[in-house]
Amino acid sequence: MLMPTVFHENLFDDFFDPFWNDAALERAMNREARGAFGKRGANMMKTDVKQTDNGYEVAVDLPGCKKEDVQMDLNDGYLTIQAVRSHSNDEKDKKGRYLRHESFSGTCARSFYVGDVKKEDIHAKFEDGILHVELPAPQQTKALPENPNLIAIE
Repeated sequence: MLMPTVFHENLFDDFFDPFWNDAALERAMNREARGAFGKRGANMMKTDVKQTDNGYEVAVDLPGCKKEDVQMDLNDGYLTIQAVRSHSNDEKDKKGRYLRHESFSGTCARSFYVGDVKKEDIHAKFEDGILHVELPAPQQTKALPENPNLIAIE
C-alpha cells in the first residue's frame, strides 16, 4: 500500500515570505554545523566580545574541543579561529569482531576583522571548552587638519 507523502514547505519560500522570521534562517544556517558536530553543532563557536580599557576580550565557546583541536590565524587584518574535531566509536564482541564502527569529523571556523594588529599583541588561552582571546584596541587614525577655506553646509 502506498502511503501519501507529506512535503514540508520549501525552505526557500520561508526566506521570501512577507512575514519572514529569523528562526527559519537560523535553522538553515545551523543545519551544516549540526551535521558535522552532532546535536551540539548549533552551539558551536558562540562568541562574546567585550570592550575593555586596553582593547577587547573575546570568548569563543567550543564545547567538546580540546586545545589541540583549535587553531588561530591572523591574515590581512582578519583573525580566523578554526576548530577541527574527529571521533571514533568502536564496539567489538568477545572475539574482537566489530559490532559497530562509527566515526565522524567536522570543522568549523569563524573570522573577525581586527584591523592592523600584530600577531605578538594577541594573547589567547583555552580552558574548560572556552577560547579566551585578548586583542589590543585598534590604532586611532589621525584627524585631517582643519581647512580654513571650507564653507559650512547647513
